[in-house]
Amino acid sequence: MKKENAIKIINNLKNAYPDATCSLDFETPFQLVVAVMLSAQCTDERVNKTTPALFKRCKTINDFADIDITELENIIHPCGFYKNKAKNIKLCAKQVIENFNGIVPNTMDELLTLAGVGRKSANVILLEVFGIANGIAVDTHAKRISNLTGFSKQKEPTKIEQDLIKIFPKDTLKDINHLLVWHGRNTCIARKPKCDSCCIKDFCNHYLSTHKS
Repeated sequence: MKKENAIKIINNLKNAYPDATCSLDFETPFQLVVAVMLSAQCTDERVNKTTPALFKRCKTINDFADIDITELENIIHPCGFYKNKAKNIKLCAKQVIENFNGIVPNTMDELLTLAGVGRKSANVILLEVFGIANGIAVDTHAKRISNLTGFSKQKEPTKIEQDLIKIFPKDTLKDINHLLVWHGRNTCIARKPKCDSCCIKDFCNHYLSTHKS
């Protein structure tokens, strides 16, 4: 894809979603770490309904490390996979306390040492907490849109991310993270994409191949 088209895509998405931001609610860096963990295989809406009670119970990172695992499981149960998520939350809190003096680290390599934090989660944390956008959080929306449009033919998120980084200028990466999520939720919907009203359809391989002769 040509760079000028990449810029047009960004501008079109910005115009369509001027309010595109992170939709997870948090007040502290570790609260975001927890919220991102809970969002795996779960909607942000459901996470935001669950975290108020959790954050009220666990006001500090030490509270997360010390909370009884059964109590934690009961609180986060609505987010699914609660046993594994509870285990990771407690272990992650202990790791941050023991290895980083209780402060969430601000590098990709350090974040990846934490339980329950993969590259996608680390990209979200770096962007939302520290304003660092060196990569792109490839979630289900970003993956689907990338494959349909032709941004990437890859299936693995890490490879899709590398393809996206080659296409889009570095100063747009902070926007791409949010725009692809919002576009996936509102227009490029998995079961029934709204191709006719899509703001980037003229750059989309799927649309061009199925809607034009």
